Amino acid sequence: MTFNHQRRNLMKALPAAGVSLSLPAMAATAPDPWLQAQAIIDHVSKPLKFRKEDFNITRFGAKPCKLAKAKAWISHEEQEDISTPAAGSFDNYAAIKAAIKACHDAGGGRVIIPAGDWFVAGPMVLLSNVHVHLAKNAHVYFSHNPADYARYGDIDCGKHGKLTISRWQSNDCLNYSPMVYAYGQNNIALTGEDWTATLDGQGGLPFNDQGDCWWTWKGKQKTINSIGQGTTPNFKAGKMSENTVNPLNAESLSTVAPALTEAERILIQGEGDRWRADAQYLPALSEAGVPLSKRVFGVGHYLRPPMIQIIGCTNVLLEGYHVIQTPFWMHHPVHCRNLVIRNVHAHSHGPNSDGFDPEACDHVLVEGCTFDTGDDCIAIKAGKDLDTQYGPSQNIVIQNCIMHSGHGGVTLGSEMAGGIQNVFAQKLVFENANWKTNPLNTAIRMKTNLNRGGYLRNFYVRDCTVPNGVQTSPSFYASLPGSPIQSKTVATAAGAIVTFDCDYTPISDNVRTRPPVVSNIQISNIKTGNVKTKDGKLASCYQAIVILGPVASDYNGAGPMPPVVPVTDVTITDCDFGTPVNTAAPWFLYNVKGLTLKNVTIGDKVHNTTLSA
Repeated sequence: MTFNHQRRNLMKALPAAGVSLSLPAMAATAPDPWLQAQAIIDHVSKPLKFRKEDFNITRFGAKPCKLAKAKAWISHEEQEDISTPAAGSFDNYAAIKAAIKACHDAGGGRVIIPAGDWFVAGPMVLLSNVHVHLAKNAHVYFSHNPADYARYGDIDCGKHGKLTISRWQSNDCLNYSPMVYAYGQNNIALTGEDWTATLDGQGGLPFNDQGDCWWTWKGKQKTINSIGQGTTPNFKAGKMSENTVNPLNAESLSTVAPALTEAERILIQGEGDRWRADAQYLPALSEAGVPLSKRVFGVGHYLRPPMIQIIGCTNVLLEGYHVIQTPFWMHHPVHCRNLVIRNVHAHSHGPNSDGFDPEACDHVLVEGCTFDTGDDCIAIKAGKDLDTQYGPSQNIVIQNCIMHSGHGGVTLGSEMAGGIQNVFAQKLVFENANWKTNPLNTAIRMKTNLNRGGYLRNFYVRDCTVPNGVQTSPSFYASLPGSPIQSKTVATAAGAIVTFDCDYTPISDNVRTRPPVVSNIQISNIKTGNVKTKDGKLASCYQAIVILGPVASDYNGAGPMPPVVPVTDVTITDCDFGTPVNTAAPWFLYNVKGLTLKNVTIGDKVHNTTLSA
């Protein structure tokens, strides 16, 4: 294997690189935490500056393509004919790469992708001081063939391809390249003139005769009683996926991590061989301390890359374009500083099509965006297992956005082992426009467990509307044997306006030794509307509030067990959560201390009380 040592050293150095731009973690004691939010906005809102020269990709040999029709998946369960580049279309990978390099070598400027349809069979790699701009009616069709993202990476992994340093669900790995990628760059921008400027991942377009697409690799769905997402496109039992045991993976961790004790190996692997499926194998490598250079995936594996992944970058602008049909998460910045995503339309209903997932990032502004997703609209991450070297996600403001379909509108976790703090969300519309067929599962959501651990503190939400409610039926995750939380009883997967879940899908994680700590949450002025359910009743949700604190019985490490503390200091004021279907139990609480409700309307009752459970 050929490994780029410069990039490897950057991976080691990034946590210490660049002086800290953090504001003090004082939100809990500040007289008005929203003053801190404004300071974050002011800090990141200074316009980026680029040299005044344009580099049109046509100067470097780019050619538009003709389109044809093909049947593709457009969601978990729907297919239709879509436009796609005709067979034999010219590949603009080299032209775009040359334009970006020329711009960078000249000291920076703007790379123009003009109006037209452009086929690109490889990643668009951003470099410092380069602004890539899509003109009105520019449509970039990224190849839907996974092999095209294992050709150009910096790290030659032999039969697995030339791969890229990446993160997959918050674990470091060498994998297929994202469609748009940047690593260790400064002063970069990706913009569109308007929402006719489109980045298209073609995630639901089949790439083989069996009809498999990127989304097929998701494998079996785990959510119980989901709506509109009950199946995976073209997946059938026995087909390879991220959740299917992969014979390429080691039969025992002792092969790849010989320093482990037998007890450590057994704990990480768990029972049986399901840990050898790619989605479980990568976290196992992290838990075992296997270095990045040996976490090789790519060809022969089934971990889908993010559409846009930016790692270790400072001063980043994402603005004004439309991103659609992505293989996996739409935007995944990791360990970035001073990042703005503004007026972006993120639309993809495929499996794990999160809209925006900032991970271990500091000073982030999300504003004016519209999210219509197959998973969380926004999900703030901070590492998983032992991959916490970049520290917390912090100092993040989300404002003036619209959320349609998705699992959570504003979500924290589930991968949050490094901690999340100082997050502010205001003036959001959880529109839930597709409420009849593919509803928003929950508006405000936190999810973690005794594996993912971490802390959440200083989370503030105000002045939001939920005009069409959220999913009005409950969805669930399976519980561990012996848990006091029986499977199919607590609607943590979908059905509540506000959901804090510290027992998120616990059966997925073999190592459960890191209890999470959740404190200082303030939610105010949330107004929720009702919709007509299938039985003709008016409802806004299944339950208004679900707070499931950490479940101590899930712990499976050595004694003594660390403290498993309740969720504390949650205050909800001046809210109207509409009418829940479950009027007999408008909320569910477990291991919660000090949930304060002030002027909170649920159905026809106003609540002023402090609850613990």
